[in-house]
Amino acid sequence: MQDIVVDPVAHNRAAWDKCVQEGNEWSRPVSAEDVARARMGDWSIVLIGREPVDRSWLPTDLTGKDVLCLASGGGQQGPILAAAGARVTVFDNSPRQLGQDQMVAARDGLELRTVLGDMRDLSAFGDATFDVVFHPVSNLFVPDLAPVWRECYRVLRPGGTLLVGFLNPDVYLFDHEALDERGELIVVHKLPYSDVTQYSAEERATKFGADAPLEYSHTLTDQIGGQLAAGFVLTGFAEAPHQSNASAQYMSNYFATLAVKPG
Repeated sequence: MQDIVVDPVAHNRAAWDKCVQEGNEWSRPVSAEDVARARMGDWSIVLIGREPVDRSWLPTDLTGKDVLCLASGGGQQGPILAAAGARVTVFDNSPRQLGQDQMVAARDGLELRTVLGDMRDLSAFGDATFDVVFHPVSNLFVPDLAPVWRECYRVLRPGGTLLVGFLNPDVYLFDHEALDERGELIVVHKLPYSDVTQYSAEERATKFGADAPLEYSHTLTDQIGGQLAAGFVLTGFAEAPHQSNASAQYMSNYFATLAVKPG
């Protein structure tokens, strides 16, 4: 059932540009008040769900730290970290998502760099460039993860940290319409799941809309084992429910990992 040609980078770039226009939850920039509080040391950012990330997962003092917000456009995490003192680069596949970060930076006088690209290719950056890579839930928009982990490892300095949020792959077991419309958990999909292999373009357009982002589930072996295979040492793990998914009453929908590049 796979399409003849599907370019997930091009498709999802256009899809997320449209999400920004439609006011997607993850495209709404932080307020000037949020930035002002962050400058005073009162801040939080989200890695999974709507829960603030554990502050112990980040450096105690961000002043002068080089932080890469990976596939993290939308004017949310990057500006807050910049206001807290970090030297922030926001890397994202969507020009409009990056535009939200640029808008906040201009509005509030923040120094913040934005770079457009595919999260699997960080060749815009040299080796050992960053102290922190902050990668919220977004790798469901690429079909393969090994390049992501290799690149994260390469661009981090020894002793640097990688914070990752990702979906519990079991979320993709269930029939989309039954879950969203009736709150019913009906298992219909075999894992790993892909919008591209599970449905034709016509079926995707009917179920999700022709302009919806393409999604791919990933095994825990690819998520956690992939980080280990790239050379990382995992030092933290967390779970969170989805903010609106009906399956949240039965299981954790989001996972988060903290990993270190050995020094």
